[in-house]
Amino acid sequence: MKDNRGFGHARMFLGGLLLFATVIVWAVTLMMSPHGPQAAPGTEHVRTTVASFVLKSAIGTLLLCALSGWLLFGLRRPKWPARDYAILGLIGLMVLSSLYQLIWGYRLLH
Repeated sequence: MKDNRGFGHARMFLGGLLLFATVIVWAVTLMMSPHGPQAAPGTEHVRTTVASFVLKSAIGTLLLCALSGWLLFGLRRPKWPARDYAILGLIGLMVLSSLYQLIWGYRLLH
């Protein structure tokens, strides 16, 4: 039987593309996060809207992390585990910060 590596390459490409999109979504949400007690005068009414955005983006980041992790970590493992450790570290950082944003956004909205 012929070994077809096209599916593996496509899976790695799509997983990498989704991981790149996840980093962009995560970074935008992190930059918009209104953490801290200081706010410009007259902008307090926007805080709940931004918290709702952060909450929904954190959920999206978690879903994209799960999907890209599933695509990038198939059954076959490459012989170079440093790439896997770097990807796991990046996904772990995004998941932990997204969980923190979920808790923070939920407390602010309720």
